[in-house]
Amino acid sequence: MVRCGSVASLLSLPLLTEAFQGLPVPVSVLRKQVKSPSGLSVQETDEVAATYPAYTISTPIDHFHNDSIYEPHSDGYYDMRYWFDAQYYEEGGPVIVLAAGETSGANRLPFLQKGIVAQLASATKGIGVILEHRYYGESWPVPDLSTPNLRFLTTDQALADTAYFAQNVKFEGLEDYDLSPNNTAYIAYGGSYAGAFVAILRKLYPDIYYGAISSSGVTEAIYDYWQYFEAARIFGPPACIEATQKVTNVVDNILIGHNGSDYVTELKKAFGLGGVKSNPDFANALTGGISGLQSYNWDPTQSSDEFFVYCDIVGNDTVYYPDTESLRPTVEKLISVGGWENETSTLTNHFLNYIGYVRDTRVASCDGDQEECFSTSDPDFYAQTAITQTWKSWPYQYCTQWGYLATGSGVPAGQLPLISRTIDIPYNAAICAQAFNITTPSDVEAINKYGGFNLSYPRLAFIDGEWDPWRAATPHALEVPERPDTIDEPFRLIAKAVHHWDENGLFPNETTADLPPTAVKEVQQYEAVFVQEWLKEWNAKSAKGGLP
Repeated sequence: MVRCGSVASLLSLPLLTEAFQGLPVPVSVLRKQVKSPSGLSVQETDEVAATYPAYTISTPIDHFHNDSIYEPHSDGYYDMRYWFDAQYYEEGGPVIVLAAGETSGANRLPFLQKGIVAQLASATKGIGVILEHRYYGESWPVPDLSTPNLRFLTTDQALADTAYFAQNVKFEGLEDYDLSPNNTAYIAYGGSYAGAFVAILRKLYPDIYYGAISSSGVTEAIYDYWQYFEAARIFGPPACIEATQKVTNVVDNILIGHNGSDYVTELKKAFGLGGVKSNPDFANALTGGISGLQSYNWDPTQSSDEFFVYCDIVGNDTVYYPDTESLRPTVEKLISVGGWENETSTLTNHFLNYIGYVRDTRVASCDGDQEECFSTSDPDFYAQTAITQTWKSWPYQYCTQWGYLATGSGVPAGQLPLISRTIDIPYNAAICAQAFNITTPSDVEAINKYGGFNLSYPRLAFIDGEWDPWRAATPHALEVPERPDTIDEPFRLIAKAVHHWDENGLFPNETTADLPPTAVKEVQQYEAVFVQEWLKEWNAKSAKGGLP
């Protein structure tokens, strides 16, 4: 596994540390989201917002008055936020709509400024748009986030919003142009959750959205998503992966096999986490390095090298942190109790390095009580319903429909997991019960009925990353048969790429010989080519009166 050089810390990544992560989030982190709901720093938000003023469109709260799950129904409207850039527009050009997904739409503005939206708009002489998802950013259909008021937060309602937008939007300064879907091609783009979102959009509203690009689109909703760590296991540095698996197995053999014993206390203290009461919370606190792969990006300003930093340390045969040497007798005992006494001589240094890494990162990040820092349980906090509790939106979506509970317990019995088996469904789903009183599994069929792994449609592209932890939920999953890659239905896997790598872009004066990487440049050029071909079809059909 080769990386693109030293980059920023995992904890300083506003665009990447967003909602779509697999593991439970400590309440201390959720509290910070209440205080700062936007993922961008104040400086970044001001700089981009100065270029792109926000607009709103009055949108129905409830599109489905015949569906009982939305009772009591609403006849009201709410202001859905959007931004647009018409600098490239020429009459007859398309509207490129980026679905913002599970975050504030303001966080997606860099893609309008210099990313994939700007690139496609420039290539097609079109209008670029960022469209905010209901219940995120400032697009709130309800006055508070009580569970009854979350009933309108479904993918189907948000998809209907996106169709309504295309049918009703009037772009300021372009009122004299007919930009309705009957006269203008609408092309949707989305990454991650939003990638699956636009794939379903294309299938449900083909007469409104003429094409769509699903980047890292998780079209298969999976309740127990133990596969999240498969990309790290398969593509990660072998020495790091082997050491992580073995140390994790020692941890599990003590937490599970010796639960309640003094060995558990000794284990937690060795890692510097003696103040964490819950065994799963303790195990979750150990995952910061191995779970960092998703945050690796080719753009150094938006990337974290933490996965590789972790692997360089834990995979090292020699002791990286000299101050951990005093723990050698304790670690040797723990390895023996944990069932790996035959490898004590080779495993001890890796175990010490794992301890040193956790102490240097997770433990050092906690300035106060460790329960406050690392606990994922707080019924009083979860019970809050103020509109400022913006963290509630994505958990509600995965608790009700999408799933993706990343577990160690779900890993097949014959395979050593990279995270503890104490990180199981009950632990992951505790937030569902405490925050929403949901005690049943997510209704993944509400999503998978649209095709799941096999979702396809004319002029629907799937672009994925070879190393993406979410690849196992996309049509590029390793166990899913390969599809042909055609202009009508593009199907492209970016080598050595992670999560929606095609979405980022650089200004011309920011590019170098190595940035963007060749694989990214090639797929972005390909996207421009096939969208231009789609538009040729649109224009030909339009000339013959065959649209929509």
